Amino acid sequence: MIRPNAPERTYRYYDLLMAAFVCILLCTNLIGAAKQTQVVLPWLGQWTVGAGVLFFPLSYFFGDILTEVYGYARDRRVVWAGFVAMAFASLMAWVIVALPPAHNAFMADYQGQLAGVFGNTWRVAAGSMLAYWCGGFSNSYVLARLKIRTQGKWLWLRAIASTAVGEGIDSLLFYGLAFYGVWDWQDLLEVATLEYVIKVTWEVVATPLTYAMVHFLKRAEQEDFYDTHTRFTPFSLDA
Repeated sequence: MIRPNAPERTYRYYDLLMAAFVCILLCTNLIGAAKQTQVVLPWLGQWTVGAGVLFFPLSYFFGDILTEVYGYARDRRVVWAGFVAMAFASLMAWVIVALPPAHNAFMADYQGQLAGVFGNTWRVAAGSMLAYWCGGFSNSYVLARLKIRTQGKWLWLRAIASTAVGEGIDSLLFYGLAFYGVWDWQDLLEVATLEYVIKVTWEVVATPLTYAMVHFLKRAEQEDFYDTHTRFTPFSLDA
């Protein structure tokens, strides 16, 4: 049923979904964001990809579900929660790595390991945050708009289309800002292109799970939100 924004209400699963989203976002950006790995694909041979591509699409999966069930404005809060969490994690990692290590045998080895894992450059941190912010809002905006245009039909098409837009913006900004001039441009293009294809393919494969989660939440929450009167500015926390 298409209806205007209702007064804010409480939900059983919204907070849990937000926590899961932020957890996935932090893990995928802090663990393996800069690591390249090689995979062998059928008919395509060996390719180089970022290790985080295995799990990062889960953030867009949750973004689609949140927008579809709860609407753009409530997903906007989740995007901002993730952005603040990423900013704090980047600041904390920088401070921890920068603090002088204790003078003992353990720290003589551990400091280098710590810096290798969490000592991302400012370009990687800034690229991650900006790419996520732009990609996340683009994904939510496209899905919310398409839901109105299609009157709630063709969830599979809306989820895939919004992910294609959001992941495209995310990949372009992240790899361009974080690794241009650091990686060889051929490696950069190869990794960014293949990761984009994998991310969109991940969304296609996960379509049955998207339907199952959306249907469960709509029944459990008694909610199927349409953003017919939503202000689509990203610079707000209103729901």
